[in-house]
Amino acid sequence: MVAAAMLTFTGCDIERLPSNYMESGQITDNPIEYINELLNGTYSYAKNWSDPMHRCGEYAGDNMMIRGSSTDAFYEFISYSRTPNNGRLQTFWDNSYKIIAQSSNIINMVGLGKSAELDSKLGECFFLRGMMYFYLCRAYGRPYYQSPETNLGVPIVNGTPDNLAGAYELPDRATVKDTYEQAIADLKQAADLISTNRGPDYASKEAAWALLSRIYLYMSGSWENPNAEYAKLAIEYADKVISSGQYEMLGREDFMKYNTFKPENNKESIFVIKRMPSEFSGYDHYYGIGGMYSNIGGMGWGEMYASAKYIALLDETGRNDWYNNKIVDARAAFIEPQYTAGNDKTYFRFIKNVYNADGAQTNYNYVQAEATISGNTASCKETIGDKVTEFNLTPVDVAQGIWSIKYSDGNTYTGYMDHFITLNRVYPEFYIVKCSREGEDSQLHSPVITRLAEMYLNKAEAAAKSGDYSTAQTALNVVRERSLPGKGYSDLNAANAAERIDKERTLELAYQAERSYDVYRNGDKLTRHFPGPHNAMEEVNPTDYRVVYYIPQNAINSYPGGSQLTQNPTSN
Repeated sequence: MVAAAMLTFTGCDIERLPSNYMESGQITDNPIEYINELLNGTYSYAKNWSDPMHRCGEYAGDNMMIRGSSTDAFYEFISYSRTPNNGRLQTFWDNSYKIIAQSSNIINMVGLGKSAELDSKLGECFFLRGMMYFYLCRAYGRPYYQSPETNLGVPIVNGTPDNLAGAYELPDRATVKDTYEQAIADLKQAADLISTNRGPDYASKEAAWALLSRIYLYMSGSWENPNAEYAKLAIEYADKVISSGQYEMLGREDFMKYNTFKPENNKESIFVIKRMPSEFSGYDHYYGIGGMYSNIGGMGWGEMYASAKYIALLDETGRNDWYNNKIVDARAAFIEPQYTAGNDKTYFRFIKNVYNADGAQTNYNYVQAEATISGNTASCKETIGDKVTEFNLTPVDVAQGIWSIKYSDGNTYTGYMDHFITLNRVYPEFYIVKCSREGEDSQLHSPVITRLAEMYLNKAEAAAKSGDYSTAQTALNVVRERSLPGKGYSDLNAANAAERIDKERTLELAYQAERSYDVYRNGDKLTRHFPGPHNAMEEVNPTDYRVVYYIPQNAINSYPGGSQLTQNPTSN
């Protein structure tokens, strides 16, 4: 909540670390001595910020599914049952404004122009503040193409009120347009001031450019009504990062281990929220981002899996045979199905429709039926209770183990010959490890904010929206051919650009908290026609009120007398 966040700065004090304070006179008299400590305190807030940031961005998308409903506040992100009393969103809001307040107070107390060294540090403050405004606005403000001049973003509060002990007021939410302009101004200032690249753990000139590229992409309109002016700016800043020489696209083999590299050893990472093993103790790893996606060495809940929709995208160019370690798309290396030990039988796995008593489809579910194969002839047996039903299978691509079945509901489904994947409740465990194993430490993960591959994807989308399909194709294939050598697109045009670019962004940026925002900012609807406890038949339109989150009620309640903080609409 804004007021609570700012009330951590009492009188002339500014918080450095959660329980340590420093007099403002110390800072203004000896800024070089103290600014690193102050900055480290600001970065430390981003650690707690990054967890709900990931969950509200990724769980609302279609790359993952959960084994069942949950009492945890994050289930609202998955189920789209929005409420203003969500503890995880409160943490996201609070830490965002703590970073904004502390960054602003450092800037205001130190002041620009004292030395290049100090200005560079202040540039990092501008970066962190600009990043927070952008991330807040995309969570709580409507997509930019939807009337940014009138839709509400978030409050712009750049510093602690002068009279905290007396009467003071806080501003209501600025418009989406004004919030974006604040983020852009901060990031441009950061890029101008930062003179040293201290690595991906810290703000840098290139990190500011990378976020500017993304922000302008968010402003570039929908596919149906693109904004060429902003698209060109997205390209400009992506090119600045690409041509800086600071980063490299990892080769295919190294990329398949991307999650295991420490940020300082990863040539592709631009900016990350650095986490350390010392920040976790024992079973704390259960509660990290990766802990919901997998269980590694006894660490993690392992209750969320790659969605059937995402797996189908991975298999689109060629089947990924995880059991035999035959990976076609390099991005499939971040998925690890949990095969049942000791079961060497062959099973035919497919997804069937689920119907209610009235014959209306209500969901989807996996079937793993024991199979028998002899050349181009195969059959499988499905066991439900005491009933065993045998089906003949039709070959589709025997070499890849792809067959079809005419099922008892009258539908024909296509599936794969494989081995049995362990079930959690009724769902096969397709573990996600992209947010695990950093430094080979089970569930350690430093959330990725930006990396070089995104710059090529931003450039591809922005170029296509500008009508430059040749440039778009070249940029898109840099990313695609890294994962699918020799499978680059031979043509990109007005008819296929949106679908192909969206597909590559989905595959490449999965589990980096981008997917749900990517869907809605382009004016698309979210569909989750795959197994899971969510409403699988629902389609969420980009104009739906649930596309954005409610402002935390505690933030609204905490506003001082005479001030108000407007809530988001509670219906369409």
